[in-house]
Amino acid sequence: MGAVCLIDTSVFVEILNVPQKASQHRQIMQQLGEKIKANESLFLPMATIIETGNHIAQNGNGNQRRQCAVKFVTQVQLALIGKSPFTPISFLDSEDLNKLLLQFPDSAMGGSGLGDLSIIHDWQKLCNQNQGRRVYIWSLDKHLQNYEQLPNL
Repeated sequence: MGAVCLIDTSVFVEILNVPQKASQHRQIMQQLGEKIKANESLFLPMATIIETGNHIAQNGNGNQRRQCAVKFVTQVQLALIGKSPFTPISFLDSEDLNKLLLQFPDSAMGGSGLGDLSIIHDWQKLCNQNQGRRVYIWSLDKHLQNYEQLPNL
């Protein structure tokens, strides 16, 4: 069984080749192919979906935005019905959201937004559920790249 991978917004915009946001599309697609071949479980956190949608709406000309938005919707819909390498997740309930909100002022002082905080929350839950597997956040952002649990054998 392969690793558990949470896909950060910085990577999902590359996969979708979002105008004015993607600069490493080919390299990321090659890495994605390797992860699929290695049978990794690829998760799309809700924050990644929402933040990526925001980036699409704010970049490129109208035609580029429309094309990218349609591609985005297709990918997320395929994930929702299990016909994609990605599995969308959202672990937040009102209690979890309140915990994130209490952590947010300190997180904001360190430059991390609520989206990153929720991805870290998702990572922690997946770590707890997958003690025997590598669980990590695939991100181009340095502060998220350190989130990795090695298999507890």
